Amino acid sequence: MTKTIQGETVPVLGFGTFELKGPEGEAAIRTAIELGYRQIDTAIRYGNEVEVGRAVRASGVPRKELFVTTKIWFDDLAPETVARRVDESLDRLGFDQVDLLLVHWPAKDIPLGETLAAFTDAKAQGKTRLIGVSNFTIALLDEALDVHKAELFCNQVEYHPFLSQEKLLARMRRADMLLNAYQPIARGKVFASDLLNDLGRRYGKSASQITLRWHIQQKNVGAIPRSSKLENIIANRDIFDFELSPEDMAAIHGLARGERYTRFDWEPDWD
Repeated sequence: MTKTIQGETVPVLGFGTFELKGPEGEAAIRTAIELGYRQIDTAIRYGNEVEVGRAVRASGVPRKELFVTTKIWFDDLAPETVARRVDESLDRLGFDQVDLLLVHWPAKDIPLGETLAAFTDAKAQGKTRLIGVSNFTIALLDEALDVHKAELFCNQVEYHPFLSQEKLLARMRRADMLLNAYQPIARGKVFASDLLNDLGRRYGKSASQITLRWHIQQKNVGAIPRSSKLENIIANRDIFDFELSPEDMAAIHGLARGERYTRFDWEPDWD
């Protein structure tokens, strides 16, 4: 299943690779691709771009059929550093181009306009098809889109039933951007939800499958769950044979209680 964002086709379900390193990590990534995942998410900070590249080649799936994202860390966002990091990422991946290049976290001491200009240059040089950001607030998106006129495809943020992103998503929809949800099953906390478990029993699915289906049924939303376990990789994939009713979608939205599980000293002032 895909969605069309800004005229580009992107798989709605991705495979997150955080902490998937070494032979076991590479095997998990390869398995995910062989099982049908076509969006693969990595980052320089994850230290596994080599494994991702190897898994892509070993899978036998043509590169053009995969949507691969990588990200540059916030202390590497000066223009001259961005250019080096992009080349290094491509070398580790063994690719001529990535599909999406993201700012991993906003930098507080590097002008955003300079960073976005460097990302735009990377796109113009054919090193990435699309550019975007991660962990950006509405204010930061306003600056990027309205002040610097950046052509952003995606904002990757924490999003799950316990953390509403309604206001951010409304802003992104106006720009026809993809909200790609990380931590989509709230670090497993969805399994403790009575509502999600009840819905799972009714639909013949698990709480996590209900949650991932809730994500992909929303306009301009995708999800990138991560797992190293075969049974979870398969289960997360098997969400395309049912559809949640509008009433059940609304009930899941009602679980939001402002719980954010990804917290760092360098995070922006969240909306």
